[in-house]
Amino acid sequence: MKYKIYILFVVIGILCFPQANYAQVDFNKKPNDDLGNVEDEFQEHFYEALKQKGIENYDRSVEALLKCIELDNSVPVLYYELGKNYAKLKNFGAAEEALKKAVNKEPDNEWFLDELYGFYSSQNDYDKAIETVKQLVKYHPDYKEDLASLYLRSKKYDNALELLDELDSKFGISVSRDMMRNRIYEVTGRKKDQIKNLEIRIENHPDKESNYLALIFRYSENNEKEKAFETAKELLKINPNSQLVHLALYKFYLDDNDAEKAIESMKTVVKSNEIKPEAKLKVLTDFVKFVGDNPQYETDLVEATAMVSDNNNSKTLIELGQYYLTKKNKEKALEYFETALKLETNNFGVLRNVMLLYIDLEKYHLAEEKSNEALQKFPSQPLFYLVHGVALNQLNQPKKAIESLETGLDYIIDDTKMETDFYNQLSKAYTLLNNTAKAKTFSDKAKTLENSN
Repeated sequence: MKYKIYILFVVIGILCFPQANYAQVDFNKKPNDDLGNVEDEFQEHFYEALKQKGIENYDRSVEALLKCIELDNSVPVLYYELGKNYAKLKNFGAAEEALKKAVNKEPDNEWFLDELYGFYSSQNDYDKAIETVKQLVKYHPDYKEDLASLYLRSKKYDNALELLDELDSKFGISVSRDMMRNRIYEVTGRKKDQIKNLEIRIENHPDKESNYLALIFRYSENNEKEKAFETAKELLKINPNSQLVHLALYKFYLDDNDAEKAIESMKTVVKSNEIKPEAKLKVLTDFVKFVGDNPQYETDLVEATAMVSDNNNSKTLIELGQYYLTKKNKEKALEYFETALKLETNNFGVLRNVMLLYIDLEKYHLAEEKSNEALQKFPSQPLFYLVHGVALNQLNQPKKAIESLETGLDYIIDDTKMETDFYNQLSKAYTLLNNTAKAKTFSDKAKTLENSN
């Protein structure tokens, strides 16, 4: 809660008698009443209450505070402390009563009001919390945002919006208030009100980029694409250096069949330092699909991918690798997968693609080395034993190939295609060793599996 400053010596100062009184006491005179004893007993119980609260013995703390109240029930802070202890003990009814007594005895004490507000909020008693915060607003305007939040939670949406408008007008726009505002628009379905609010913001602050971006998004969400496109172009006129606007513009240009401008926008997004990698990946994915249908722009894609590679984004690199695989450009695909693997050394999918491409591109030394490394990390993955065996056969090391392949066979589960590949490689290894009988045994096993499918 806001403004909760709890300074022990101040509290104790409230409870203690003024020091000037002690200076006037005649210690040679016999006391004529037990005021001194009462005072000492009061302080003793109060210190005990604080001590027990400090070690989380809340029931003991309550006992001590009640003894203080028996001695003097006019001290507000006793009820304040009592309420907090009762709340810890989950005796919520007693907690509320104690805190209300503290507030009644000292209505202008912000700490007491704040504690009561916090208690009501914790109990989801929003109506009482609202009434309490309204009193706090008199002391600190910051509580108005708390009040707006309470209005939202209690579904008093008009009250919340009215207060948010007031705060925005006085203090300017804030992220936290916009989150509340958008939540209200979402649950009430007031999309037109939401759009109107953003349009007014642009009128009042025509140079603020975030207002345009928000309005573009809301127009698009509301299927008002033409208005969204016009707003994006308007932002570009006002701020030609805007990079974020191109996250919307490239889509509009594509829909408008303006390929040149769409590509320029995509390139702006890809090389931007302001745009998050996830957003870039989405744009790049669209770029890849576009070039798939319009291969004449592949040079532009290559240029854009060169920019992306510099950003060290593994997801983007993997996406590019997959694109070049579909284009059957295995060398280029391998280049991107290898770069991605440097960023994500334990990514199983990328590791698999790299090793299979090594085999396809007859890079057997690399395949043997990489599959051997992979088996240290993934000792139960049969694919890596198979790649290792294939590479060793191609490097004319059949004995090592047999050892790897026979080990890998034990890890195959319900995969007849892979099992067939293992038998074919074992047959090849035994052929290299001139053991034709063993070679035929494994060759026959492979054919049996193939025929069973």
